[in-house]
Amino acid sequence: MRNELDPNKILRAYDAVMENGTDTEFGKIYEGVEAYSDYDGYNVYMRGNGVELKVGFHNTYHLEYDQEHLRDSFLKKVAMLAK
Repeated sequence: MRNELDPNKILRAYDAVMENGTDTEFGKIYEGVEAYSDYDGYNVYMRGNGVELKVGFHNTYHLEYDQEHLRDSFLKKVAMLAK
């Protein structure tokens, strides 16, 4: 799975959620994807449907999920948001 995700697309999806989403306790949610960042903005997070994606400094990322089909569904949604 390493290096399969394009950090630029992930950040475009993050921006789409932040621009179009409604407020949550941590950030904003749009199309079932919640996005938020840490206090300094160096790490951004997106989560939904049992999947969490963290994008860190120098475009590193970490994807947590329990089931592959949930990961695939989440990544399709992120790709749709990045358009």
